[in-house]
Amino acid sequence: MSNKKRILFISTEMSPYLELTEYAEIINKLAIKSNDSGLEVRCIMPRFGVINERRHRLHEVVRLSGINVSVGNDDYPLQIKVASLPNARLQVYFLDNDEFFKRKFVFHDEEEKWFDDNGLRTIFFCKGALETVKKFGWPPDVIHCSGWMTSLIPLYIKTAYKKDPVFTNSKVLYSLAPNTFEEKLDKDFISLAAINSNVKPKDLEIFKAADNSALSKGGASYADGIIFASDGIDKKTVAEFSKSKGKKILPFKGWDTDLTEYLELYNEIAP
Repeated sequence: MSNKKRILFISTEMSPYLELTEYAEIINKLAIKSNDSGLEVRCIMPRFGVINERRHRLHEVVRLSGINVSVGNDDYPLQIKVASLPNARLQVYFLDNDEFFKRKFVFHDEEEKWFDDNGLRTIFFCKGALETVKKFGWPPDVIHCSGWMTSLIPLYIKTAYKKDPVFTNSKVLYSLAPNTFEEKLDKDFISLAAINSNVKPKDLEIFKAADNSALSKGGASYADGIIFASDGIDKKTVAEFSKSKGKKILPFKGWDTDLTEYLELYNEIAP
């Protein structure tokens, strides 16, 4: 049995597969640096239709197939694909579903119209990511979530998956970033986000505005540690979460950091 600390990156974006913000490059470098530093690393992200499967050599992981993710009264098949991160001995797992990710756009269509099911896609991705880790049978010591699409994961670890042996000792970090959309998620987002009876209405209260700010604050509120991922975050939000009691806080160190502070945080927060 390996004694290496295990770190799981769950991210909306990651270079070179999808670059929506500058943080995609940070996640890439973090995964490689963590791996090179002796941590056991796995990465999970959505397989958006804009990601070129042939160029990046994605292929389906048959042994992990057969998962159905239930949201509300519906079951959605989950395909898991994998690629090797260029210049690193590291695998990235992509969560796919024809209904949610086949379209050749990320969150808006060709006319910049917000997709009506972005909330449902978010719930599917967050639950699907955790179900995938269960299928791995790989208990992570640290889960680093980045991107608003991962914001439900800290909540789910503390509620829906609280008693699951795979996540019993997992600590969750959430990267707070500037808002990137002005729309709201689907009107049934909050009711659907209650994926099992362990997620109570009061647990979802912080998310109820269903906008970018609410998602970010929800993710940060349930995380064990908060990373300020940019110098462009609203000052009020920075002030609010910098004072969070009982949480590890990592201030933004600039885009040219060597990322040592992240590794120190991972080692400090890992059980």
